[in-house]
Amino acid sequence: MAITAKMVSELRERTGCGMMDCKRALTEADGDMEKAIEILREKGLAAAAKKAGRIAAEGIVYTAVEGDVAVVIEVNSETD
Repeated sequence: MAITAKMVSELRERTGCGMMDCKRALTEADGDMEKAIEILREKGLAAAAKKAGRIAAEGIVYTAVEGDVAVVIEVNSETD
């Protein structure tokens, strides 16, 4: 079965997993959404544990000063 972008997008929305992980799971499950979710669940814990120790070093720092009040905000992220 051909895996479409719509199928990958739906699986991403339902699971929160990365695009390539979803595509691989759908391919392995021959397009069966529920089976793909189960495959991602089985592999998910290992993937989450692997990512947990990584440092999100890309981001932005924002500062604002208004009168006698100052704010510093740092946001770091990592893409899937």
